[in-house]
Amino acid sequence: MRKLLVPALMSLAACATTQEAAREAVPASASADARPAVAAARSEEVSRMAYPHTPSQPIVDTVHGVQVADPYRWLEDEKSPEVQAWMKAENEQARAALAQMPGRDALARRFRELYYVDSMTAPLRRANRYFYFRTHKDKEKAILYWRDGEAGAEKVLLDPNGWSKDGTVSLGTWVPSWDGKRVVFAQRPNAADEAVLHVLDVDSGEWSKVDVIEGAKYAGPHWTPDGKGFYYEWLPTDPSIPVDARPGYTTLRFHQLGQDPKNDALVHPRTGDPTTFLQGDLSRDGKFLFAYVIRGWSENDVYWKHPGEKDWRLLVKGQGAKYTVLAWKDRFYVTTDEGAPRQRVFVVNPTKPERAAWRELVAEDPAASLESTAIVGGHLTLEYLRDAATEVRLATLEGKPVRTVQLPGVGAASNLLGQEDSDEAYFSFSSFTTPRQVYKTSVASGKVSLWSRVEMPMDPDAYTVEQVFYPSKDGTRVPMFVVYRKGLKRDGTAPTLLYGYGGFFVSMQPAFRSNILPWLDAGGVYAVANLRGGGEYGKAWHDAGRLANKQNVFDDFHAAAEYLAREHYTQPSKLAIYGGSNGGLLVGAAMTQRPELYGAAVCAVPLLDMVRYHLFGSGRTWTPEYGSAEDAAQFKTLYAYSPYHHVRPDVRYPALLMMSADHDDRVDPLHARKFVAAMQAAPGNTSPVLLRIEANSGHQGSDQVAKAIESSADMYAFLFQALGVKAPAAGVAVEGH
Repeated sequence: MRKLLVPALMSLAACATTQEAAREAVPASASADARPAVAAARSEEVSRMAYPHTPSQPIVDTVHGVQVADPYRWLEDEKSPEVQAWMKAENEQARAALAQMPGRDALARRFRELYYVDSMTAPLRRANRYFYFRTHKDKEKAILYWRDGEAGAEKVLLDPNGWSKDGTVSLGTWVPSWDGKRVVFAQRPNAADEAVLHVLDVDSGEWSKVDVIEGAKYAGPHWTPDGKGFYYEWLPTDPSIPVDARPGYTTLRFHQLGQDPKNDALVHPRTGDPTTFLQGDLSRDGKFLFAYVIRGWSENDVYWKHPGEKDWRLLVKGQGAKYTVLAWKDRFYVTTDEGAPRQRVFVVNPTKPERAAWRELVAEDPAASLESTAIVGGHLTLEYLRDAATEVRLATLEGKPVRTVQLPGVGAASNLLGQEDSDEAYFSFSSFTTPRQVYKTSVASGKVSLWSRVEMPMDPDAYTVEQVFYPSKDGTRVPMFVVYRKGLKRDGTAPTLLYGYGGFFVSMQPAFRSNILPWLDAGGVYAVANLRGGGEYGKAWHDAGRLANKQNVFDDFHAAAEYLAREHYTQPSKLAIYGGSNGGLLVGAAMTQRPELYGAAVCAVPLLDMVRYHLFGSGRTWTPEYGSAEDAAQFKTLYAYSPYHHVRPDVRYPALLMMSADHDDRVDPLHARKFVAAMQAAPGNTSPVLLRIEANSGHQGSDQVAKAIESSADMYAFLFQALGVKAPAAGVAVEGH
């Protein structure tokens, strides 16, 4: 199974651990005159906290003729002693305040019950060997196991629990060879994106001392059929290369086992364009090698050749469209949104690869969006979203419909995981009220049986899930899932947590989230809005929430909040919002644009300075999604919503918990620091502003259960107190567990 694997925010994709997985112009919807009045009308005034001293500087840039103030630019330099001292003081203050919040210890106890669980993932088969993860009630990290045959003895392959004394070294990508005899995998210090590839022998468990490859931040290895080597994406670690230019230095290389990686053959040169990704792929039979040049999440070019050939051939030049290719039995199966916003599938004969010769196999479905395509058991397996819920369909390799896979209910399922010529396949399923289950199925017969399930200390029948639709500011119909405990009184008093993302073609599906259970059990409501910018309704939905259309995302979110109040689920003083990464930008924009709508906010690993974001981390690769301040028109859009630039001195904002990570090498933590400084300095903002920094942790957070428990307990204790709600005697958890 393959999607176009753009390195994850590297896609700013929603954060998850391996234990499971933005304004000078004031919007018309929140006038400058209205905001101070709203702040004064809040029910209770809070004394300002005494925050660590944060100097401001009179830095003003002229950008395309506009004066842009940046008083906290000094906080961009994380290595300076002054910034280190400031971070330490902020984190200590936040931790001390959070530790004293009522109900926090009870929440931590409940999270321990919910996080420390036994579970299994769907197995990946190579030859007759099965590879899968297990989590254990007494382990901090998931362990990778293998078996000879489905019923063979279970053996430990990779146990990251013992890789470092403090548990900060994590397991990243891992790929078994086609014969199942070796695995190439990535180690990630501090759970960051930067990684080192290693190779191990499955039978002996020994790690090769020669096959050690640095520069694996974007690496997705692809084994040759004989298992003697693999292709991979390599990123130089040369510190003289500017951080914002590094993606353009990515090359595609080939590593022969046992050879010095310094001598690895160059297969595809770097693009030299830091706004692009370079990604390789190899067909299972080794006949076809592919190179993707990816521009954002809406467009890519595809090149191919036979290994050993010198020159690459252009298969298709993406001009506003994206393409993913599967090669099987001398045919290319191309999934694309070219001329089909919800995607369709073509078959291509590589001896006649010109675009005019492509033949459509699976037409676009106007009512469902094609998320991914795989070839399993001699069939096409097609993962669709219909109003954000999963459907998995089977078709012949000629595109004839066969059946829809029987799912246990309405929820989130994976595409089938299996091999092109094997009838056996697996898929995972969960819903808001159903913990993850893994099923085995026969492609030929359609028989489905339960393979494994997660046992959770919860009653799934105690909760209700609704899918509602509400109008956004421009009249667009937006879906939203609403979850609550049965018996909820719709009197407008329930504490409510609204989550959103809205970008990078990421779809918010109704999957299980154990972290919401204590919130629900305390009478809370959890809502997930399927905002524009995501992939729920295909390319058009994504395009409607990016670049010049980004404000639509924020308007969709504001409209979700207004709907929840209008329908008497809650009221603004009881409504909290949460989002991470691109979703953190969403939270920052929501707070600064419509502060009267929200009572509290949790903002995690965010982008918030949209004028300078492209200069740091992986920022330039996101310019196809957001635009760049180097372009005059795009600057106007970015500056109009940039949260850092729209913190007003006379407004009381929702209480804020900023959750940052000290080794986030994807979204630079400078965003969190600068925004917190601005919020704390605003004289009219008497609401608490806390900066919690996770040590030895990257963009996706720590993969240690104990740290996830502490993070969740802090977050929900903060929310209960900020909304003036009594915390439960025992209960909540971290998304994805």
